[in-house]
Amino acid sequence: MALEAPETMRAVRVHAPGGAGSLVVEEVATPQPAPGEALVRVHAAAITRDELEWPEDRLPAIPSYELSGVVAVASEVDEVTVGQRVYALTAFDRDGVAAEYAAVPSRFLASKPHALDHVECAAIPLAALSAWQGLFEHGALESGQRVLIHGAAGGVGHFAVQLARHRGAHVIGTTSTATVEAVRGLGAEQVIDHTATRFEDWVEPVDLVFDTTGGERLERSPAVVKPGGRLVSVASEPQVEAVSAYGIKAVYFVVEPSREQLAAIAGLADAGDLRPTIDRIFPLAEARAAFERSLSIHGAGKIVLRVSEE
Repeated sequence: MALEAPETMRAVRVHAPGGAGSLVVEEVATPQPAPGEALVRVHAAAITRDELEWPEDRLPAIPSYELSGVVAVASEVDEVTVGQRVYALTAFDRDGVAAEYAAVPSRFLASKPHALDHVECAAIPLAALSAWQGLFEHGALESGQRVLIHGAAGGVGHFAVQLARHRGAHVIGTTSTATVEAVRGLGAEQVIDHTATRFEDWVEPVDLVFDTTGGERLERSPAVVKPGGRLVSVASEPQVEAVSAYGIKAVYFVVEPSREQLAAIAGLADAGDLRPTIDRIFPLAEARAAFERSLSIHGAGKIVLRVSEE
């Protein structure tokens, strides 16, 4: 079963490694889904600042790995049906989804949150899955435990605060002066301005540190973790020597797509317990400007390409 899909589509393509200067919105062939894939009509695609670093042998390439849209073709899959509204984080080893259509492995596609529109849904997958996997898969965070989240106002961090709070953890966050109140509003019970004070002078021992910043905050974190606790980073590798001296477990990981976790995250969004933060929305035709902005700012807000209307 299928909706009508054109032979060609508009897509953003990177033609040279590096910055946004080589991005072009052009007409390309609409992909044909392979067995196990669904063709999704993309309504919105979110972008990440470091995703233009493609090797030359894979160019030209379509960027963006987060989408929200509607299934157009699902002839050889069981997980989704034609007309279903879905969202996903796609695999990093293939063309992305900044295009009118994208062929996506159906095992990655989850029903989008009903309470949010496509733009809001596209802003969720990468950051929310990073937070979920860091806290619960690698960090084994449980209700009643104490967690310190570095970069609590950032793209991953603001989801981590919401998820940890919902799990019933005692949440402590580090952030900069301008976003202290925002992090408190997300549910953190203690917020530390890392530009004004050293967090280790104020934090009682925690069961888990979830780091999204790397650098000095990550290096100083083992001192606040309980013996037998965990230090998990999505930013960089923790120093082995420092970690072993404190008798704690340390993990660095790269986020992976997960249909099941996105389904759980959608449930939280529909219940009003999880909300994304969006910086700006650009039409597909202004993709270069969108990527230029992503390279020039740091913060929680996601930049999203609106590809088509509902």
